[in-house]
Amino acid sequence: MKLTIVEYPDKRLKEKSKTVEKFDKELHQLLDEMYEVMISSNGIGLAAIQVGHTKRALLLNIPDENDEQSIDTLVEMINPVITYTSGLTTYQEGCLSVPSFYEDVQRYESIAVNYQDRDGNTKSIEAEGLLSIAIQHEVDHLQGILFIDKLSYSRRKKFEKEYKRMQKEKKLHKL
Repeated sequence: MKLTIVEYPDKRLKEKSKTVEKFDKELHQLLDEMYEVMISSNGIGLAAIQVGHTKRALLLNIPDENDEQSIDTLVEMINPVITYTSGLTTYQEGCLSVPSFYEDVQRYESIAVNYQDRDGNTKSIEAEGLLSIAIQHEVDHLQGILFIDKLSYSRRKKFEKEYKRMQKEKKLHKL
């Protein structure tokens, strides 16, 4: 399967992802290919819905202090459930499905998550900082929520206007 990133305003991004019940070779292949797409797109997180698969699966690979991503720090979360939240923070987010647009979004500062790994083993993680934000961002994708959905009405209108202009410019450059 050749995966490509689904971009806004594609309606598939609004679909709710389905619980993964089969932890098989097909799931492993999807996760491996998602990793390749995420890294080649300079992303730090990717939900399966962003490559057109409605599975409750996501990847995270937060860069280290040298801004490098190692497969050793890759986190694969299947069927994640946020079980604890604390504090609030604001972070300027972007999204591979909404290219070239960044906006401040309020998220929980620290969270705890229960999930399964690629083999179906139950895991849990406590996260804060960028990892916490990235998990929340990707879990939102599994619910059909984009970071732009969290913007105020006026900021959302500004986004819509800017995004249409950027899409128009992109089309002109392709001519």
